[in-house]
Amino acid sequence: MRLFKSTLLATFCLMATFAQAAGLRFISVPVEPGLPMLQAAVWSPCAEEAGEVKFRMTTLPATENCAVSGEKLPLIVISHGYGGSFVSHHDTAEMLADGGFVVVALNHPVDAGAGGDMSRADTLAPFAERPADITRLIDYMLTAWPDHSKLDPENIGFFGFSRGGYTGLVVAGGTPDLRKALALCPENSPKPSCAQLQKNEMPTQSFAHDPRVKALVIADPAFGPLFGPDGLENVKTPIQLWASEHSGEDRTGGEVSFDFVSAIDRDLPAKPDYHIVQGAGHFAFLTPCTPDLAKKRPDICGDRPGFDRVAFHKEFNSAVLAFFRRHLEH
Repeated sequence: MRLFKSTLLATFCLMATFAQAAGLRFISVPVEPGLPMLQAAVWSPCAEEAGEVKFRMTTLPATENCAVSGEKLPLIVISHGYGGSFVSHHDTAEMLADGGFVVVALNHPVDAGAGGDMSRADTLAPFAERPADITRLIDYMLTAWPDHSKLDPENIGFFGFSRGGYTGLVVAGGTPDLRKALALCPENSPKPSCAQLQKNEMPTQSFAHDPRVKALVIADPAFGPLFGPDGLENVKTPIQLWASEHSGEDRTGGEVSFDFVSAIDRDLPAKPDYHIVQGAGHFAFLTPCTPDLAKKRPDICGDRPGFDRVAFHKEFNSAVLAFFRRHLEH
């Protein structure tokens, strides 16, 4: 489905009514028995002028520790892809916060690349641990976050990219069949997950579904073949689904392809708001890179000739904002 300029213009006009900047805080969800600490970032409506927050190799246009502006604010949870972090989609988070949402993005302990422990990233552990992270993070935001009284617990949304898209489908009620993942393993694959599958060593942790999530934006979800119609039959939540035209051609370890996303579009019981991004590769959904980052990480920062990631993100972020406005009371 194409993005229409009228939708973009209407969304920008709607955003013009907000004079708020994005506030930014870095938080930690405490360790629990058998569970690691979760590191996260929270963007929120802020009545102060936008500042700058330097974080690692990027500068975030936000005001650090700004007081949260507003009441009964909807909450959006962001889940990154393999090796990503809570700043992987910071431009999307900033736009949502400017539009009156509280946005929390986490580092999944099992496969975050921002100085995290990637030793189990290629095992079967992420399949169950990632969705459980989301439920745990929502619990914290609604009960222990210092400004939890400003949140509306009845209006929670989710944004997920790549493995984060898989995570969202599980959170929404999807049940993957991990036995199907063996078909994604190349012959003599060195991945620990493939060895586990061959030995039938499946995770014992159950898949966490969370009915508190009322709307989802899913971009280039990984592991699509693990679901099928039966695995998605309980997913009734409104979904905006995005596919990049060339996702399967990028370095995604066989986890993502255009056909995988098309199958999810076909198999969901309720037709999603489906967008195909012509000319885009898988990493086009990541925040446009700074010049310094582009030099260091051309694998995730480079785009195909003729594709303008900055221009695309203006349309993409506006469509995401409009979708959440339609499905979450605001």
